[in-house]
Amino acid sequence: MPKSPSLFDFHLLLLFTIFSLAAADAIAAARPITQQFKEAPQFYNSEICPKIVGEDDESDNGTSIFLCSDQSVHVAMTLDSAYIRGSMAAVLSILQHSSCPQNIVFHFVASATANASFLHATISSSFPYLNFQVYSFDDSSVSRLISTSIRSALDCPLNYARSYLADLLPSCVRRIVYLDSDLVLVDDIAKLAATQLGDNSVLAAPEHCNANFTSYFTPTFWSSPTLSLTFANRKPCYFNTGVMVIDLDRWRRGDYTKKIEEWMEIQKRTRIYELGSLPPFLLVFAGNIVAVDHRWNQHGLGGDNFKGLCRDLHPGPVSLLHWSGKGKPWVRLDANRPCPLDALWAPYDLLQTPFALDS
Repeated sequence: MPKSPSLFDFHLLLLFTIFSLAAADAIAAARPITQQFKEAPQFYNSEICPKIVGEDDESDNGTSIFLCSDQSVHVAMTLDSAYIRGSMAAVLSILQHSSCPQNIVFHFVASATANASFLHATISSSFPYLNFQVYSFDDSSVSRLISTSIRSALDCPLNYARSYLADLLPSCVRRIVYLDSDLVLVDDIAKLAATQLGDNSVLAAPEHCNANFTSYFTPTFWSSPTLSLTFANRKPCYFNTGVMVIDLDRWRRGDYTKKIEEWMEIQKRTRIYELGSLPPFLLVFAGNIVAVDHRWNQHGLGGDNFKGLCRDLHPGPVSLLHWSGKGKPWVRLDANRPCPLDALWAPYDLLQTPFALDS
């Protein structure tokens, strides 16, 4: 008769099963996870759109005339594998609501350590008609200046790339709309891009003067007579750096990248803030920006930096929805724990699911 399995046999079987599962997990972790995205529809200019003269030609230095045209709407975003799903949704929303989508040029900034060919191919596959460039950002240029913040995601060097746009982009690009990857537009970006910056302002963004501005800096900062005098003769208000219109010519002339770096160097010696790349912008620009209507940054939809709880829209009209904070709509949707407003992001999601059927 066959021998009945002993307790020792069961232990061997259990150990073998555990080892097999662990090995499978290790193999899965080592295998690169790639997301597949659907091709977006092509969008065309309306009859009122300006013709970009010489759009197929090149300048003397080999740069596309289209890339340099002041009649183009220039949009800058960062691009990485962790947030690429958000970036794809943002691009689709911009094109879908634009009256002149063919006149938009996207400037994507990716880490020098990223797989640039993969990122470029991913964008090209879903948007084969898109006018875009991918620029390499050397992380080492800023890594030495980064101090730890209240959330590790804020310490990523790519978060600081917005401070280096004037150096990364061609000098012929004179004005840019910078956008984070966790947002969607429901209005024509040309309206935002046309924001008048006056005679001296470098950037424009929605201001929030009801926010407690002092909370963005430590007591060490406010107790220092020298440091706190930074805001003398200014009326500083909080603004979110995820949506900005920037005059790159004025930025370059004023050497504002260096001014931001100087504050980061002070932060390395004396802790004067906790929130990553935002406070240096506030230190340099708060009180000296052009205020944009709040409709252009309904921010905070990702909750706070700790729990990422659901939030409602701020009162008033909406042109841009921004999931700043810890909670991202694609993460919550995948976990089947979406917030009500995540349903407004979902229609722009280009992720190709395994069970999706072509219509």
